[in-house]
Amino acid sequence: MEVALVLFVVAVIFVIRSIKVVPQQNAWVVERLGKYHTALAPGLSFVVPFIDRVAYKHSLKEIPLDVPSQVCITRDNTQLQVDGILYFQVTDPMRASYGSSNYIVAVTQLAQTSLRSVIGKLELDKTFEERDIINAQVVQAIDEAALNWGVKVLRYEIKDLTPPKEILHAMQSQITAEREKRALIAASEGRRQEQINIATGEREAYIARSEGEKQSIINKAQGEAASITAVAEATAQAIERIAGAIRQPGGEQAVQLKVAERAVDAYSRVAADATTTLIVPGNMTEVAALIASAMRMVQGTRTA
Repeated sequence: MEVALVLFVVAVIFVIRSIKVVPQQNAWVVERLGKYHTALAPGLSFVVPFIDRVAYKHSLKEIPLDVPSQVCITRDNTQLQVDGILYFQVTDPMRASYGSSNYIVAVTQLAQTSLRSVIGKLELDKTFEERDIINAQVVQAIDEAALNWGVKVLRYEIKDLTPPKEILHAMQSQITAEREKRALIAASEGRRQEQINIATGEREAYIARSEGEKQSIINKAQGEAASITAVAEATAQAIERIAGAIRQPGGEQAVQLKVAERAVDAYSRVAADATTTLIVPGNMTEVAALIASAMRMVQGTRTA
């Protein structure tokens, strides 16, 4: 009975030690008699008790690793306090187990040395402008060496770049001066544009006024020309009608009568003026001669 109980306990222990349940996103490295045998995938697996043992357990998830802060010297001999964070992932459990005694420490140290090397090639101003380039170069340098450790470096991010207080104060003064300079330039450009706008407005207003005056003169001249043309046409029509009337029977007698009336009317107006001395010709035939002369002019016009 005791023997059976002992055999049962041994069997239970044997079964328990032979069954291995690996969690998702994990890999367990199994050694058989001290030598690498296999890597257990997630799920239920069986090993040989007392011969196989789980030597290493690795997480296959992406791991963030805080890289300690360090002092880096730039190309122009300026000290920078730099810290960052590294993201990596175990891709080969066997290499991660036997490629390095501690791949986390190895990756951390390599990240620090690579960062110092990259920043040493840049000037101070470039380190602030080219963070993406620095990150990419650090990842490239680490990833080449980390292949032997079964680790894949995904990305590196600089968290902070801190120059000395003196440099920081000088940079702040430079930024303030640049902003003041831009403000002065913007103000001068505004005044310049304002003067240009005022001059342009005055020029356009002067042109508009001159165009208006020009058009007014043109309109007035056209109006006067039209008026003169209309008067001339009316006068021509009146003369033409008078000439037509003279050609009619009795037309000449009517003209003689009209001329005589105008002559008598003219003498009457002159006589009505108290300040004018009227001399009446002694020979009234001169009046008849005046009328005859006017008639000859009318006849000459009609003949022409």
